[in-house]
Amino acid sequence: MSIAISNIVKTFGGFTALKGVSLEVEAGELVALLGPSGCGKTTLLRIIAGLDAADSGTILFDGEDATRRHVGERQVGFVFQHYALFRHMTVFENIAFGLRVRPRAQRPAEKEIQRKVHDLLSLVQLDWLAQRYPAQLSGGQRQRIALARALAVEPKVLLLDEPFGALDAKVRKDLRRWLRRLHDELHVTSVFVTHDQEEALEVADRIVVLNQGQIEQIGTPDEVYDHPATPFVYQFLGDVNLFHGRVHEDQAHIGEAELKARGQLNAGASATIFYVRPHELEVLRRPDGSQAVRAWVRDVRRVGSVIRLQLERLDGHGTLEAEMPRERYEDEVHAVQKGEQVFVRPKNMRVFSEHHHGSGVKD
Repeated sequence: MSIAISNIVKTFGGFTALKGVSLEVEAGELVALLGPSGCGKTTLLRIIAGLDAADSGTILFDGEDATRRHVGERQVGFVFQHYALFRHMTVFENIAFGLRVRPRAQRPAEKEIQRKVHDLLSLVQLDWLAQRYPAQLSGGQRQRIALARALAVEPKVLLLDEPFGALDAKVRKDLRRWLRRLHDELHVTSVFVTHDQEEALEVADRIVVLNQGQIEQIGTPDEVYDHPATPFVYQFLGDVNLFHGRVHEDQAHIGEAELKARGQLNAGASATIFYVRPHELEVLRRPDGSQAVRAWVRDVRRVGSVIRLQLERLDGHGTLEAEMPRERYEDEVHAVQKGEQVFVRPKNMRVFSEHHHGSGVKD
């Protein structure tokens, strides 16, 4: 089922949670609503579900207006962060609940309910837990049962609100990979809310980045990460170093350093902010002409196979973070230590104009 969201506005008292949001979700697509707390993502999800009503705007399901359709008529499955399982019911009865409460004319026969519940338990790989109670399950198991319960009523749309937010990091990683595999098997149109950039990048077909009730960018994980439309998207999707400088005649001037600027840049820009990801900083032991910024090493951290360097610029213009594979650190940077002086050269910089259209600067 496709979803077309058009010009949705929602206010709570004097606070505008959604400011004319429009979005299209294709049938069978898995879309992430990503953004910081209070950006409007859960409000938008609840409006799609019919749990909240918009002040204005429309929602179409497969081209039909569902804006004022009751939540029970929308054929939507909803999975909350905190499981919301019935504690007094077994796993089996929790999943069967939505089928058992249907009007008699639409209720499947008991044999069909039994078959369906066992099929769903197999699908979420927990068929051995049918007679357990929620309190006897781990957090990850409870969330998979909540998902099976949502799928039991054969929803046309699956909505997930921070589905793994209450779980520890290891379980979250396992579950999001499992959710992606499950989606590839079922192809139910799905929208999930998260504030976790890594989760959105790993699971979603497309990401909708929200900020202060508005959409900043919509795109595939690669598009939003590699080609961020605004400074907000750039900074929200991963760590970033900011260099204050200026561009003059295809040269980027950052402190004492001059770097060759390639890309559509405003040559007359007096002051510019250059955005550089930590893995796009090259750390050198020796100067490379005027193409580097001088810094000293404040800290060296080993995080698995990655080395992270905290650097302090010698010109007093703040700190930088560089990241590189361990082999490169040992071979090329010769394992610089805390307190040593180094030279830093951005390999790839992004500049945003006043209208926030980014352009690249590569060395």
